[in-house]
Amino acid sequence: MLFSDIADTFAKLESTSSRLEMTSILADFFKGLEPSDLRDIIYLSQGKLHPDFYPVELGMADKMVLRAIASASGFKDDKVEEMWLKEGDTGTVAEKLISGKKQMSLFSQPLTLKSVVSDLTKIETSEGKNSQEAKVKTLSGMLHDSGPTEARYICRIVSGRMRVGASAMTILDALAQCYADKESRPEIERAFNVTCDMGLVGEVLAKDGMEGVRNIQVKVGNPIKVMLAERLPSLGEVIEKMDGRCAMEFKYDGMRAQAHITKDSIKIYSRRLENLTDNFFDVGERLMQNLKGNEAIIEGECVAIDPDTGNMLPFQMVTHRRRKHGLDSAIRDIPVRIFMFDILYLDGKDLTNLPYEERRNILSQAFDMDDMVTLTTMEIVEDETQAESFFDKAIGAKCEGVMAKSLSDASVYRAGSRGFLWIKYKKDYHEALTDTFDLAVVGAFYGMGKRAGKYGALLMAAYDQDTGDFCTVCKLGTGFDDAFLDAMPALLDSTKVKDMPTNVKTGLDPDVWFEPKVVLEVAGADLTLSPNHKAAYGWVKDDAGIGIRFPRYTGRVRDDKSAEQATNVSEIFDMYEMQFSDGL
Repeated sequence: MLFSDIADTFAKLESTSSRLEMTSILADFFKGLEPSDLRDIIYLSQGKLHPDFYPVELGMADKMVLRAIASASGFKDDKVEEMWLKEGDTGTVAEKLISGKKQMSLFSQPLTLKSVVSDLTKIETSEGKNSQEAKVKTLSGMLHDSGPTEARYICRIVSGRMRVGASAMTILDALAQCYADKESRPEIERAFNVTCDMGLVGEVLAKDGMEGVRNIQVKVGNPIKVMLAERLPSLGEVIEKMDGRCAMEFKYDGMRAQAHITKDSIKIYSRRLENLTDNFFDVGERLMQNLKGNEAIIEGECVAIDPDTGNMLPFQMVTHRRRKHGLDSAIRDIPVRIFMFDILYLDGKDLTNLPYEERRNILSQAFDMDDMVTLTTMEIVEDETQAESFFDKAIGAKCEGVMAKSLSDASVYRAGSRGFLWIKYKKDYHEALTDTFDLAVVGAFYGMGKRAGKYGALLMAAYDQDTGDFCTVCKLGTGFDDAFLDAMPALLDSTKVKDMPTNVKTGLDPDVWFEPKVVLEVAGADLTLSPNHKAAYGWVKDDAGIGIRFPRYTGRVRDDKSAEQATNVSEIFDMYEMQFSDGL
């Protein structure tokens, strides 16, 4: 298959902001593809060669890509870099310079999908003393054989910034439209949620149809999208929503982790699919030792523990375990305990379709418990008084609050979904009108006065799961200390783009645009209708969305969350309505 056909499809996707049109473009393109080709194309559309949880990335630095462009185009390095500084995108630079080069190019070979994947694999796996030169040489060779549009996307793929706007939800829609029907869409999404591998799902669907998709099961080594909780403003409403009876667990101030365990190996993933096995290898070794069976997938909260008192420490302490340098000292100085709260797989059996209470009983018997590996504190509560008492215990133990979990027969583990089978209730609800929000940075405004020459305020967005868009909810300029203001460029500039990303919706025009990648925790006074912000636009009033009043940065970068795991628009709307309930 010619890569030019794939590049032309990417260009069509980039030229529209309509999700329906994107879906149709992809569905039409998918028709007749070889299943293995479809798998590779799905990965490439995300700027990858593998699913998100694969531990190796292409990740060529922009300066290396520019060297390859210069070599392939015949332009001098300083000319190429000058154009890059103006355009802000290596792909656009390559397209423009390769366009001129192609009029004189000789001895080019047409690029195919297989040749592109092969060369990208060489770049990804190149190691050792001369690896950078080898990567530049391989990329230069690809660009020599490419046309302008091909060059644009090759450079974006190797730098991990595709910008075609096709979200996971759009790809799922296209797969359903091409190979199945609308009614099958939830089953296709579930297969993705229990494997986190869109390429695999696409290949199986193209090859074996819906029967093959239904046979996709939970597997050790393939992380599962985490189940999420809803909010309610009072414990009374929580108990009522749970039909008067529920399990209630401590909600710990730690890092959520999913452990895939066998007797001789372990992988620990964050909620954003990062492999954290090395960061928590002591916890991993203990899980392997304590597992009574042969293999399991569990979820738990990794919480930092004070080595002198045994007390739980705040979230910021456990994040020290995420560092790349000085990890040995962090592991030595910051002991961690994992509080397990769910089991999704055990010895060949997928447990996600079992009720919560049955899963909890299996979890309690599957491990030996000790000072490092234990269960969350849990009680069955049957009225508001018991719930209040348990909540007080949780706060006294330095927890964030509580998680209420349904005991009904329908309380299955809904991978990748949010619903009222789980409800969180935090101490913030006692102290403020609204909970905190985890929001994606999509823009920045230059500062004035003391902030001149720096980013003075950020444009923040929530994620719309229905459309795949990031809809703004506030302009954030409060809560930044001098250190954070100085650190903003390093945190954000790798995601800077020249124009507003097609998946960002806002009525504001910042000085700088960013791809939605970085997530910050934000507090606010309340939620209000706003003509400028697009979250839940038209849901309450035709010409207004919902915005956060008096937003304030809490000081917490949520690097444990991807942008798609940010607070979503439905949550924003629910919290807006909560303000008018009796609970607040």
